[in-house]
Amino acid sequence: MSTAQGGALSFLRKEHIVAEPGFNRWRVPPASIAIHLCIGSVYAWSVFNPPLTRELGVLASSAEDWSLSSVVWIFSVAIVFLGLAAAFAGKWLEEVGPRMVGVVAAFLWGGGFILGSFGISTHQLWLVYIGYGVLGGCGLGLGYVSPVSTLLRWFPDRRGMATGMAIMGFGGGAMIAAPVKGWLLGLYQKAPEFLGSSDTVQTIVEGGRVFAETATGRLEVVVATATQAASFGGEAGVYVVGTGNTGAAQTFMTLGVVYFIVMILASFQYRVPAKDWKPAGWEPKPVASGMVSQNNVHIDQALKTPQFWQLWVMLCFNVTAGIGVIGVAKTMMSEIFGSVMPLVVTAAFASTYVLMISVFNMVGRFFWASTSDYIGRKATYMCFFVLGTLLYLSIPYFASAVATNPSLIYLIGFYAATMIIFSMYGGGFATIPAYLADMFGTMHVGGIHGRLLTAWSTAGVLGPLAITSLRQMSVTSAIEDLATRVDPAAFAAKFGAPLAQLDQLVAAKTVTIAKLMEIAPAGTIDPTPSLYNTTMYCMAALLVVAFVANLVMRPVREHHHHDEPELQVVAGE
Repeated sequence: MSTAQGGALSFLRKEHIVAEPGFNRWRVPPASIAIHLCIGSVYAWSVFNPPLTRELGVLASSAEDWSLSSVVWIFSVAIVFLGLAAAFAGKWLEEVGPRMVGVVAAFLWGGGFILGSFGISTHQLWLVYIGYGVLGGCGLGLGYVSPVSTLLRWFPDRRGMATGMAIMGFGGGAMIAAPVKGWLLGLYQKAPEFLGSSDTVQTIVEGGRVFAETATGRLEVVVATATQAASFGGEAGVYVVGTGNTGAAQTFMTLGVVYFIVMILASFQYRVPAKDWKPAGWEPKPVASGMVSQNNVHIDQALKTPQFWQLWVMLCFNVTAGIGVIGVAKTMMSEIFGSVMPLVVTAAFASTYVLMISVFNMVGRFFWASTSDYIGRKATYMCFFVLGTLLYLSIPYFASAVATNPSLIYLIGFYAATMIIFSMYGGGFATIPAYLADMFGTMHVGGIHGRLLTAWSTAGVLGPLAITSLRQMSVTSAIEDLATRVDPAAFAAKFGAPLAQLDQLVAAKTVTIAKLMEIAPAGTIDPTPSLYNTTMYCMAALLVVAFVANLVMRPVREHHHHDEPELQVVAGE
């Protein structure tokens, strides 16, 4: 791509989008919000988890379907490349301007969805990783940095409000995306071929897979429950693998085209202010004293301070705790409460839960960032870590209690605890730039912030890795425990294979906790609600470490500051 001033794309460069005198700066925030709403839909990724894990079986997972752990990693890859792209895009953004960066982000984010669509339709998981994860993730990073940088220049008098609007858009992206994705999936989905009820179709199990003998030959099938078939307008029974459609591929394609168009249009609304422009009648106010530094630290020098790495740990662990839960939010709600309160926690309820995550993520960005202006950044992060630790520890209590006593009060407690957690997750993102400015001054805060976002990339790996690996350990343990309780004859009759083939049946997704509970002795407690208990304890431990990092925070030492002559040179450049 040419970025030379006389190149074919020169009209995208910043020197060609300088605003004319009298330009209304309020035309820029809607464009910024539009881009962040598009890329913020990444937070609704968990809506795709169920259909992608049953892309072939459609109503239930077949042996060849992708596992939840492999699908969750797509979200992780996208967040990793978001952080990496944001860390390296700052210098390029200053060179070419926001319109060029926004256009490239549109191609990457929209194109990533389109490539992912081909990956889903051909059942090539690596294409989804490359499309949505790598290309889309880079689009996320570029789209994230361009509006914030632009709005800071247009609103030097209202920096918090300006960046808050864009970052709120990112946090609120899932609020729109979750129901839209659900609607599109419903629009494009198609039930697979129905062979008949379980008692009328002869099935056999080979190598953990379920087959049915028909007039046309042997067909691989899945046996769906009434609940699984209801959302497709079907009934409980036997369905042929590979004959239906979850609608995921078509949904990816539709979103890719729409996001590309919206982001291109928004990018062309960008303008940059003329040199030395400032709002009419506005004069900069002196910086407050105390923990807020009146000096500036160079971006390279900032990495040599303990304060940068303390903030890095704080952001990383706060995001790790939140992002792991966001990635599997819908699945977690369904597994903890769906099995014991099926009439309340329906698929629609779980989708609404994802929507409310986005709402609290978005509102938390305004609430906590505004609160930090009054109580200080350090005190705000103390709230995050103390309150967050207590809330994460409360989740195992609610999960264990509801397993033995399916009361609505435990669902309400879980719902409230997670919503506050997600508000602090968003609040951490919105407050960290101000914390950086307090510690390192405002001159290089944009570049320092970009490098700090590598903590987000790291958290994008740690969070889902922790929650999926710990959950899988709990699932394996629960299945092995249930297998020792069930009658071997009942097991063989249920699954068409002896108990000795348990590992094969589990690997083929024929044996699950839910199906074992159907033949478990009366009074057996369903272990499903407790699958995430160990994960929550680990998340609470991370917040304790982050609490210590924040507790020992001190002002940056003087020898890291620029001296006055150096400041003048940098400012002149």
